[in-house]
Amino acid sequence: MGWAAHYIAALKSGQSVQFRPRGASMVGRIASGQLVAVEPLGAVPPVKDEIVLCKVNGNEYLHLVKAVNGNRFQIGNNRGGINGWTTLVQVFGRCVKVEL
Repeated sequence: MGWAAHYIAALKSGQSVQFRPRGASMVGRIASGQLVAVEPLGAVPPVKDEIVLCKVNGNEYLHLVKAVNGNRFQIGNNRGGINGWTTLVQVFGRCVKVEL
């Protein structure tokens, strides 16, 4: 069970979540410890440059959609790193707010 398991479970049940992610991978968009709000993905798939809560190769990330290829999404951080490709089934929510 990863750091985001209970947030993912809530998103899957249709609830919005708020949390304070830690780390420097999204600096410039999200600073470590900033409060973020994430809503369920719903029927609208994510688009390039959107921040999503997802799983890539079993790891949980609040990262950017770097590219879209049909139902596949390339996920990466805000520092140029790429985590890999995932499918729509593994994208659980979109970040809708970052509080300063």
